[in-house]
Amino acid sequence: MDLFRKYLGAQQGDQLPSGAETVERLCERVRTSTLLDDRRDAVRALKSLSKKFQLEVGTIAMDVLITVLENDRTDTEILGYVLETLCNTMCNEPLDEEDDNTTHNHLPENMGTQFTEMFIKNPDNVREIIRNDGLLLLLHLTRNSTNIQKIVAFENAFEGLLNIINEEGTSDGGIVVEDCLHLMLNLLKNNSSNQNFFKEGSYIQRLTPFFDLQSTPSEGWSAQKVTNIQLMLLLLRSLVSPGNPQQQTTDCQKVMYRCGLLEKLCHILMASGVPADVLTESINTVSEVIRGCSTNQEYFASVMAPSNPPRPELVVLLLSMVNDVVVVGLLLVVLLLSMVNDVVVVGCAGCTAAVNGRLLVVLLLSMVNDVVVVGCCWLYCCCQWPALVVLLLSMVNEKQPFMLRCAVLYLNTISAGQLLCGGLFSVDPLSTWFAAVALLHAVNGNTAQKEQLLRVQLATSLGNPPVSLLQQCANILAQGPRVLTRVGLLMLLCHWLADCPIAVTHFLHNSANVPFVSASEGDELELVVQALCAFLLGLCVLFNDDQVENCQSGESLYCPLTYFWRELSAVSLFTVLSVLLERTVSDKLSQVAKHENYNNAAKKPQVDFPESAEVVFDHQFTRLFKKLESDVQKVCCVCDFQKSEVDEQKKQAVIEQHDSIVSQYKELIREQDAQLNTVRAELSDMKGKYSNTDKTIEELTQQIQQLKDQNALLKAHRG
Repeated sequence: MDLFRKYLGAQQGDQLPSGAETVERLCERVRTSTLLDDRRDAVRALKSLSKKFQLEVGTIAMDVLITVLENDRTDTEILGYVLETLCNTMCNEPLDEEDDNTTHNHLPENMGTQFTEMFIKNPDNVREIIRNDGLLLLLHLTRNSTNIQKIVAFENAFEGLLNIINEEGTSDGGIVVEDCLHLMLNLLKNNSSNQNFFKEGSYIQRLTPFFDLQSTPSEGWSAQKVTNIQLMLLLLRSLVSPGNPQQQTTDCQKVMYRCGLLEKLCHILMASGVPADVLTESINTVSEVIRGCSTNQEYFASVMAPSNPPRPELVVLLLSMVNDVVVVGLLLVVLLLSMVNDVVVVGCAGCTAAVNGRLLVVLLLSMVNDVVVVGCCWLYCCCQWPALVVLLLSMVNEKQPFMLRCAVLYLNTISAGQLLCGGLFSVDPLSTWFAAVALLHAVNGNTAQKEQLLRVQLATSLGNPPVSLLQQCANILAQGPRVLTRVGLLMLLCHWLADCPIAVTHFLHNSANVPFVSASEGDELELVVQALCAFLLGLCVLFNDDQVENCQSGESLYCPLTYFWRELSAVSLFTVLSVLLERTVSDKLSQVAKHENYNNAAKKPQVDFPESAEVVFDHQFTRLFKKLESDVQKVCCVCDFQKSEVDEQKKQAVIEQHDSIVSQYKELIREQDAQLNTVRAELSDMKGKYSNTDKTIEELTQQIQQLKDQNALLKAHRG
């Protein structure tokens, strides 16, 4: 019966083909069709099926689609269908229709009640992936837009970011903590309104637990923890940066002291196992937190390391750097001695290894003391500032100018001034540059110290009389040392002579103090040296009080510089500048401002030196140069004006001499014209006489010929 029912029974409704069968038929159609339109229609159908039957289209039609790409690549429409089909088959996102149907079919009846209860319990519940993507989005939005930074900050972003940091484990957190710190750094860096909001919102106090290192494992720091600590230190430095408003910076410094943040940072300096990068950045941060704040300075000066006997924390930190097993990249070198009224600002520099060199970081460690500590032989207080000697020792090491090699035995035997002078007159250019910059900051803006340094006498060799420190610097310049040495000494002399007429008088007292202004033009740094020499001479003119005989800056008073120009017996300072600046003053002085290292030093106090060869300018000198450059140019303009008057007189004399010569030539020409006319007349007479003589000769010749003919005829008749 089944057999009859199969063939003779009523036809049942045709069953629809499966997806695989449909795809296979379409593939066959693509393979066998000769017309492009037929293949295009088949591929279009495959595209429509590719979303619903991804597996079938991917397994059956892949070869066909690749063949179409190769053979029909000239038809853009069929290529588009093929590419869309491939995209649909390779996409792993579920279909919207399937999601809706699945969600609709599986939704429980009491979904509304459950959602309401869950929302009431935790209304701020956000998935971590959404939160992390939101952080990345805000990072990009706040990178260069101040307005967006303000909007994000005042939308309670700091509160949310600090909560996320605490939830993720503060400094032990992962990449999410790093993203949060990057975002906070974007919001605070160079944005005074956000910084003020951060301070007033008591968010600085909430940063203290971040630097609790008690939970740090003994096996070491992870790379992520190092990154997190460094970013948080950068965040603190953005709050107390020198570029911020002074009052706002001071308020942040006081808050950091009251909340114990400065104490935590000091503990990091003495903690064991701290990586070199973190320690270097911590020193930077401590220096900026205490800079210009007497309360913080007094606290830092009172911190003692847990050693026997107790020593100041900075001394122990420096002594730890001489250990042979320490990372070579973490070094401390003295760089600055800055005078602020009667308080010394001691500067240090932390160096960390770069890829092909060293990174020099200028630190402004502001120390408070009741006495003035000056880098000179006659004033030093070792018991009050033993750390200063340790720092200075590192600067005068000629074998390794960037390495800290100091010994505790020198603390009570060598003064700070001796170390400074040893570095200043060292044969190593880097040591000279560091010592010169240290003294530069010691005398910067302090006329009293400039005058006192003039009394420093140095015994250069046995049997010779002592010379002053100022004169010794000039003598070294006259010897033509290396470029870096000259740059350092010239910067020191510029700061020393600026606003100090007495120093200018001492400098001009010796007529042999200016030979180095003839620095020959060579490479780029030689041009910079020549511009610095011009700037120094301009300062001599600006601040000269006309106390040295034959060295006044007036029009008719001259300065003997026979050593410099042997052919001149007396040359004024104005003339020196005129000869030195063969072009305009701006062209010469612009050699300094155009230098790349000058621009880098002028941008910020902390300059990164990838290698020692890039050490050229100091930030404080760039400020002095920018302040007095226009004044020097004005002085040199007066010099050019006086020179122009002399040139005008010379020009008038030349014109008069020229007129006399022209008159002589005119008289000579008149005489020659008369002689020429006479010769022409004589020539005309001679030509006339010649013509007459020629005619006479011709007539006589004819007569002779006739006589010869007659004579011949007579002879013929007689014969």
